[in-house]
Amino acid sequence: MNRFRERFQRFMIGRYGMDQLGQFMVTAALVLIVINLLIRAALPSMILDALELALLIGMYLRMFSKNIGKRYQENQAYMGMRFYITEYWRKLKFRFSEGRRYRIFKCPKCSQKIRIPRGHGKVSIHCPKCGTDFVKKT
Repeated sequence: MNRFRERFQRFMIGRYGMDQLGQFMVTAALVLIVINLLIRAALPSMILDALELALLIGMYLRMFSKNIGKRYQENQAYMGMRFYITEYWRKLKFRFSEGRRYRIFKCPKCSQKIRIPRGHGKVSIHCPKCGTDFVKKT
């Protein structure tokens, strides 16, 4: 077993290997395989088979590639998209949890967002950015 591992390590010298995009591709392929097991129709099953195969081949081509700079750029593009998606969901979760306890108002002059606790009736709000005072009901 050690001999095989040493040969594989020598083979992988100078190659890109696995990264976050590769892990996503493997996970997506596994999810498609599980979905494909549940589908009985022939045409959707064939389409899923093709997608699974394409994902796995793409993942292995990326993993064994010697063009490290190009693979790094692909991974960075994936990580950027992933960041925007996860950040969007994190903001939605924060707004949902904070929305029960706070009201968020925009300053009429500079559009600065100001968070005020709910249930205090009418309050005078002082904008910390521009100094404008305005009255709102919480």
